Amino acid sequence: MSFSAVIFDCDGVLVDSEAIYGAVERQFLATLGLHYDLADYQTRFTGLTPDDFFAAVEKDHAALGRGPFPATFAADLNAETKARMDAELEAVPGIQDVLERWQGPKAVASSSSLRRLQEKLAQTGLARYFHPHVYSGEQVQNGKPAPDLFLFAADRLDLSSDRCLVIEDSANGVRAAAAAGMTVWGFTGGGHADAGLASRLSDAGAAQVVPDHAALKALLTG
Repeated sequence: MSFSAVIFDCDGVLVDSEAIYGAVERQFLATLGLHYDLADYQTRFTGLTPDDFFAAVEKDHAALGRGPFPATFAADLNAETKARMDAELEAVPGIQDVLERWQGPKAVASSSSLRRLQEKLAQTGLARYFHPHVYSGEQVQNGKPAPDLFLFAADRLDLSSDRCLVIEDSANGVRAAAAAGMTVWGFTGGGHADAGLASRLSDAGAAQVVPDHAALKALLTG
């Protein structure tokens, strides 16, 4: 099947940020007594909006019975994450070749805040490929794994869902795209990918899984 447009998740697909997010978040959460296996952590939390992430970890913390959730936790975590991103963030290898070769419409649909999303794309030199089609979970009522964000992106592209291909690296993102009626391919070329990620993406509904952007370019452009 051919597609009219490709919609990319950002973190872990366009920019190699998920490894940074995961390392900082798990470090901070461990100080509160919240310890997560990496695979479980990625399955539950990767792809969520910031609000949904904080709501989930606050609920887990409450179940420990260790008192109130620290009031400064979100601000402290965000400050450390931004510092790491500013110093370390790079594009996922090979993504520029994909974006140069794919000549059809393309968009970004990410759970990041719109401001941080635009900053990450600018920092890595990718913003020019997507303007004006850069969309954030904060622009819709329900974040991933709900379909709202992908439906919003398709509407802005003026395309039906079945004409859109989504590239996602998280189970929550795959579920969201599938719920939107789009074909979704899992991507395991980010620095955070572990040996079980491909299986988790397939289980979530990915039609196929691609290991890197060289493979994605070949599939998209022949």
